[in-house]
Amino acid sequence: MSDSFSYLIPIPPVAINAYFEVYPVTYAFYEEAKLRQDHAECCQWYAQVADQHRQELAQMQGEWNPLQWFYRGRRA
Repeated sequence: MSDSFSYLIPIPPVAINAYFEVYPVTYAFYEEAKLRQDHAECCQWYAQVADQHRQELAQMQGEWNPLQWFYRGRRA
């Protein structure tokens, strides 16, 4: 076959099949990497919020509670 018609020759199916075999594995790898990164960011955010809440709780425990006067006699 001459070189002028080389663009009409179809790509061998072996190369296409290899691509379709590798694509799901590559896609799954990137999805897993993204999932782990999102999970790490969520854990970091949660740790920051929990630390902030602990500080607020410690501050609130030291403050005077005006509602305590109303509930003094109702405790079991």
